[in-house]
Parts: sequence; structure tokens; C-alpha cells
Amino acid sequence: MNKTKELLIISFALFSLFFGAGNLLLPPLLGYNAGENWFWVILGFIITAVVIPIIGIYAHAKLQGTLYDFGKKVSPTFSLVYCVLIYGIAIAIPSPRTAAATHEIAIHPNFGSSPLLTSSVYFLFVLLFALNRSKILNVIGKYLTPFIVIMLLLVIGIGLFSTQMITNPSQFETPIVNGILEGYQTFDAIGAVVVGAVIIISINLKNKESFDAKKELIKKSGIIAGFGLFIIYAGLIAVGAFYGSEISINNELSSDMQRANLLTGITKQALGTFGNTVLSILIALACFTTAVGIVTGTADYFKGIIKNSQTVYVITAIIACVFGVVVGQLDFNSIIVIALPVLLFIYPITIVLILLNAIPNKYATKLVFRVVVLLTFVFSIPDVLGFLSPSDGLRKVVNLIPLAKHSLGWVLPAFIGFVLLNFKTFTTKALPN
Repeated sequence: MNKTKELLIISFALFSLFFGAGNLLLPPLLGYNAGENWFWVILGFIITAVVIPIIGIYAHAKLQGTLYDFGKKVSPTFSLVYCVLIYGIAIAIPSPRTAAATHEIAIHPNFGSSPLLTSSVYFLFVLLFALNRSKILNVIGKYLTPFIVIMLLLVIGIGLFSTQMITNPSQFETPIVNGILEGYQTFDAIGAVVVGAVIIISINLKNKESFDAKKELIKKSGIIAGFGLFIIYAGLIAVGAFYGSEISINNELSSDMQRANLLTGITKQALGTFGNTVLSILIALACFTTAVGIVTGTADYFKGIIKNSQTVYVITAIIACVFGVVVGQLDFNSIIVIALPVLLFIYPITIVLILLNAIPNKYATKLVFRVVVLLTFVFSIPDVLGFLSPSDGLRKVVNLIPLAKHSLGWVLPAFIGFVLLNFKTFTTKALPN
């Protein structure tokens, strides 16, 4: 295969495996609520929804192993527990969420079918794709992703050029922090460590080139996919902000219906009556490709740890799809509410593991991994408890930790731990010979 063609196919596939339900529904409402501060919200959102995930793909290119390799410097036991948690979360939350979004926006309004029927048919197709994993990159990269991107650019382009560029006052006190935390809900950092492994295995099935050649291929595809995500996210946030004065969403509705109504309104204004059809197809395809990536990644992992057994791969894929059918009957907003405390716990650890695996090894020794991950875990606990069971005592603790009131209390301790442990390395490098 021509190298340029191969690069584009992998880049498109990677983009599509990232781009799912939350990626499409979250940015417009975020922009709508950000109003005049839409630029700062974009900046925050891009940090956790684009920059960190693409660094995660770079880390995969550097390791060219599995998710297990991300945490093994902490300890083999930690890495095993982390992998099981990540894949368990992936099949329990983001994968079923894609079915819920497809049902609520694309299927039920047009056909009136039940959530059970939608999720059953949906995950049957997901299973068929997962069982034919050697064809995943070609089908998604060649056909599905270009169609998704073209439709998204149409909605964004026509939307921006047809609006008066007027925004409402912002509803956010700290828009950049709101953007960062909303970026958690895309699951893109978790997606990076999950679908990155899918890309590695898919490339290895077809590509027999050297380690360095594959590393360069994965890095370049990550940059291209990241640029695509940036354009789409920034465009959707901007359209949501600029349409704020033209589209009225019912504040009494649940957040998922607000998201759906806003996205529907934007698409209708941009594309007219054809907009509903476009939106339905767009949602279904964007969600489907993400679910395929999650199920395939999970099945790949358990296949790898149990004697590379194809039977284990098939059984895991079936279990993941059954789980998707069951949880996928919940509404989109309920799944988001369930996800938040889980994300506040696992997302910071995932970000830290991505960053440590991406930097040169001399700055990321086993001791650095262990201390930084431990600090991240400990200082994430108040965020989780604050969501599950807020109290005056906990509030006093949060007030003592820098950035903790923004659910980012882990950032400074982790950074300080990293710097202190590498102080000798930094200073030795800086001293003249």
C-alpha cells in the first residue's frame, strides 16, 4: 500500500475511533453556555480532549505494546488492576453511551423503537465488526470517517457563515477550567490508551516494517487525527456560542435533551429540512466507530493475557456487546452522571501515565512513576468524595489544596513530586562539563 494512503487511512480511522457520542454532543452546549468566553472554553477543552489524547498516541508509538505497558513501571499488580479498571469502565460507560445517543437522536425520533431493540441491533453490528478486526482500519478509514468529517464540516462551515456572530453572556466563572473538566467527559484520554492499542495491533497484522518505521507512522497519524479533532471541536464550540442568541433551549429539560435540541437546531438552521437526516446518520456513524474501537480493544487485551487465545477474544467481544445492550438502554444523561465520579478518579491517573510514558525514560524512572501516580491518586480522592458525599469537613480540606475547588487538586502535588525526584537529573544536565 502507498505510504501516504496508509497514513491517511490510519489517521482517519484513529479520528473516527476517538469521535463518538460525547465528542459530538458535548461541545455545542459547552459553547452555548460559554457565550462570550467561548475561546477560553475551547482552550481548556482542547487540553483534555485533544492534546493529552494525542500525547497518548505518541506514547503508544514509543512503547508499541499494550495498555499493560503504560503502568508496568509502577508495578505489575498496579498495571493489571489499572487495565481491568480501564477496560471495565470502557465497556460499562462510553461504549453503551454511544448506543444511548444513537437511540435518542437518530433512531427513536424517526422510528419510535424501544431502547432495547436499538441497542440490540446496534451491538450486533458492533460485534460483527469486532470479529472481523483485520478489516477495521480499511472500512473505517476509507469509508466511514471521510463521510463523518465532510458532514461535520458542512454543519460547522454553513453554521458559522450563516449566523450573526452574536454571543450571550457566559455562564462560567472559570471558562478554561470548565472546558478542561468537560473534556473529561469525551473519554478521549481513556480512548487514547484503549484505541491506541487497537491501532498498534491492527498495524502489526498488516505491516511488517521496522519498529522505528511504525513509530513514525503512528506519530504522524496521531498528529493528523489530533488536528482533525481540534478543528471539529473548536468549530462545534464556536457554532454553539454564536447560535446562542438564535436558538432557545428549554432550561427545564435534562442536559442530554438540551444537548440534543441545540445540535438539532444548529443542524436544521445550517442544512434545512435535510439536517435531521444528516444529523441522524452522523450520530449513528460517529458513535458506532467508537463502540467498535472499545469492544475490539477490550477483546484484544484479554486475548493477549490469556495465551493469545482467539476464543477468549470472541467471548470477551460478546460479553462487551451484551453489557452494551443492557446499559445502553439508559438515557444519555444518566450515563454521564454515573460517569463523573469514575472519571474524577481514573482520568487524572490516566493523564499522568500518558505524560510519563511520553517523556524521555531518564525523567520517568520506576520511582518517578510510583511517587507521581501515588500523589495523583491521593489528591484525587477529595474530588471524588466531594461529588459523592460533600461535607463541611471535606470542604475545609479542599480549600487547603491548590486548584482542588476546580477538581484539579492532583495537578500541583504530582508536578512538584515529578520535579523534586528529577531535580538531580535537571541540575546535572544544566551544569557545564
